[in-house]
Amino acid sequence: MLKEFKTFIAQGNVLDLAIGVLVGAAFGKVVTSFMESIINPIIGLAIGGVDFAALKVVLKEADVATGAAEVAIKYGEFLNVIIQFLITMWVIFMIVKAANKAKLSSSLEKKD
Repeated sequence: MLKEFKTFIAQGNVLDLAIGVLVGAAFGKVVTSFMESIINPIIGLAIGGVDFAALKVVLKEADVATGAAEVAIKYGEFLNVIIQFLITMWVIFMIVKAANKAKLSSSLEKKD
């Protein structure tokens, strides 16, 4: 069983997946930093100097006397995540498109 497991781990697909997950995690951090450092200030400036991530609808104010926390719908944070997702998907789309183009070019060169 151990030998079979070693063979499974050594397969290219598993290694490619592991590398993809690690690169994806690192890329996610880059996109998050891009959003927080570049995009959010621009959006905040466009909507009147408001911190975009701090946009929320307060359903219930915090009560200091009882220690109850504020209850709010944080739609600014949600919009940040949606924008991060769209940026990530756009970059992945462009990478796949370039890879497919390179693959097509490579296969055309082999035919010649």
